[in-house]
Amino acid sequence: TTRLRNLIRYCYINMVGLHRPSTPPGMPPPSARRRSSKLCFGTVCSSNINRSMEAHVRLQNAGMRVESYGTGTQVRLPGKSAMEPRIFKFGTPYADMYKSLSETPEDVAFFMHNGVLQLCKRGASVKVAPKRWQDTPTSEVQNHEVVIAFEERIYDAVIEDLQCREPTEEFKAIHVICLDTKDNPHEAQLQGTVALELCWLLEQTEDL
Repeated sequence: TTRLRNLIRYCYINMVGLHRPSTPPGMPPPSARRRSSKLCFGTVCSSNINRSMEAHVRLQNAGMRVESYGTGTQVRLPGKSAMEPRIFKFGTPYADMYKSLSETPEDVAFFMHNGVLQLCKRGASVKVAPKRWQDTPTSEVQNHEVVIAFEERIYDAVIEDLQCREPTEEFKAIHVICLDTKDNPHEAQLQGTVALELCWLLEQTEDL
């Protein structure tokens, strides 16, 4: 019990000063080094907390312009059983999710073990809250040249949304890529590396 109390106290203290994760993005090839990112990238998963956020961190740490999104109706996080997911509205700050998931020492122990608290803490260090792709204004969506979807159904949701938007004079072609990834932290890290390498190659392309 004392150990659990110390653990929850440690977690709350660490939430006070949030720092950007130091995930090494790897060195780009010399030909890819630029003063600033030429392209603007979007990364999309279901809840904007695992796969899209992993890629967001990788790309942003490498100096690229990037924003991440989710396409689900709600932010769904693994709960204490498959029938009891923890659900939040898009726009709920990551820090508030963290507090909700660490109300008791038992909660802290469980959600630290399954990795959800770490995901919330990482999210809070990058931006305020998860963003839903379908609720994002067209003026923001059209800033992206490339959008990476981390699952086929998410790719379909992005395409469907783009087709339903009212076209504007400024709207340009957006390249949407599907990088199918299982929704767990390990696979997200592996595919985050692949996404970074892909984006470095796209940055070198002169006629995208």
